[in-house]
Amino acid sequence: MGRLINWAESRSGPEEFHSSLLLLPLESNSHCHCHGNMNRRPPLLLLLLLLHLIFLPRSDSSSACSTKCGSLDVRYPFGTGFGCGAPNFFPAVTCDGDSDSNRQLTLNTHVGKYPITSISYSASTVTVVPPLMSTCATMHPAGSPAFGLDWSAPFQIAPAASVFVLLACASPLAVGPPLCDPAAGPRLCSSLLACPAVAAIGLPLYAPTNTCCVYSPAGLGPKGDLDIQRLGCSSYASVKSTGSWSQTDASTWEYGVVLQYGEAGTSVAEDVVTAEACSACEGSGGACGYAPPKDYFVCVCDSGLNTSTDCYGLSADELKNFWSTSTATATNHPTWTIASSRGN
Repeated sequence: MGRLINWAESRSGPEEFHSSLLLLPLESNSHCHCHGNMNRRPPLLLLLLLLHLIFLPRSDSSSACSTKCGSLDVRYPFGTGFGCGAPNFFPAVTCDGDSDSNRQLTLNTHVGKYPITSISYSASTVTVVPPLMSTCATMHPAGSPAFGLDWSAPFQIAPAASVFVLLACASPLAVGPPLCDPAAGPRLCSSLLACPAVAAIGLPLYAPTNTCCVYSPAGLGPKGDLDIQRLGCSSYASVKSTGSWSQTDASTWEYGVVLQYGEAGTSVAEDVVTAEACSACEGSGGACGYAPPKDYFVCVCDSGLNTSTDCYGLSADELKNFWSTSTATATNHPTWTIASSRGN
């Protein structure tokens, strides 16, 4: 008698069904109704189940892919783990934290970790707040380097989106050009030096403005660092916006470093194709990702499966109903089997 694989023991879903195919030993089945015809075609339902397993493999990284990280919406090219988003953005950007309540999207560089506080997908910018950056409320000496980016990562300081203000400087600087409190525009230095927190960096309240300089346009050194100690200063702030009503009240300003991002090493045609595929994926509730080792685009679905298109028809509820119906059918016909190619 031929050797048979009985698949009727699956009860709850695709994982158990998959395991029953792979792990159950081959055994003789005295109830087989094959009558010696080993070329009989298997039932259509069984073929459909096998096709689902073959062409919709589970994604090893699907459990790490999410469209949220903390309070931020995570969309392509960003991802929440390996295999999510665009490959050249990992591990430069990760979703850190062990629970939904404390998860934080983070930029990782050779200098340190910077929390990402906001993303503008239309402008292709992110805002980060380095832990050692000063604000009107809190000032402290920064280490050296104070801020840094990896040249290999797809980020650079966004021009004119934020400016560095160097504080507690030994002498007026010759970097930039120095725009220390220009005649026009907000008076950044005098406003920051009116913050009581300046005492933490060794300055008196309303210190002379020659101890401060607006570093604009903001540039990084040859290693991609802002080395404020080399520049003769001990602290810095990065001002994203002074607002429209209280430009001289530094306590109301928005602080952070605005970075421009973009994918490197891809052609315009590849970008268009990926953008279209990703739009369809995200529109169906999936998260855009990639499949190593060749990093092909995949759409990671919340059902735990991935596809090369979108997640329509692959929701967890739809799959649960599909597998439940299939299992019920199998229970009613427990003798349906896949026969091996050997004869009697």
